[in-house]
Amino acid sequence: MLTREEVEEVYRRLAAAMPGRTRGAKGPKGQPDAFRSCISCMLSAQSLDRNTAKACRALFALATTPEEMLALDDAEIAAAIRPCGLYNMKTRNIRAFCSALLERHGGVVPDTREGLLALPGIGRKCADIVLSFTFGKDVIAVDTHVHRVCNRIGLTEAKTADRTAQQLEDRSPAWSLRDGHFWLIQFGKRVCTARAPRCGQCPVSDLCEYYALPSG
Repeated sequence: MLTREEVEEVYRRLAAAMPGRTRGAKGPKGQPDAFRSCISCMLSAQSLDRNTAKACRALFALATTPEEMLALDDAEIAAAIRPCGLYNMKTRNIRAFCSALLERHGGVVPDTREGLLALPGIGRKCADIVLSFTFGKDVIAVDTHVHRVCNRIGLTEAKTADRTAQQLEDRSPAWSLRDGHFWLIQFGKRVCTARAPRCGQCPVSDLCEYYALPSG
């Protein structure tokens, strides 16, 4: 892995090259509140964005609060979210999430990682995305792009997204946490792409462990 000094230099260069958190940055899948952000994250598991968006539109046309969601029967929820796949499991998770949210928090989504992770169906990725986008917390949420970029460059050395998130939290300078997710995901989409990274256009290639490899 890169040294802490090199990690900080990577962030400095990405900050100069990428737009970071923009005024138009919205919650997960563009949802307007924390409850729908959590649900949309749950629906996005192993689902294409367009299918998740279709499922969210159908479901939120029926219910937008935990009380309204629990008033639906399983068949109604499953039919609405069918486009995103795994709809029976996700239906169970949604019901369990809504029940716990009402019982433990009066229906209000907690704004801490600990509180979110204690709710059924919410993992580290979902919790951090909601914290960052919906609550504006200084958290680097790790999605597919961020996981790939961090382990390719050498910011982290982890096989899972959750482990990547933990290493980033431990190794990233405090000043980078607010926009780190945005710099990394923008970099992953524009330069450090999955199949054919544009190393010739990369602002951190001289620090990158992948680029240093004979095939890099």
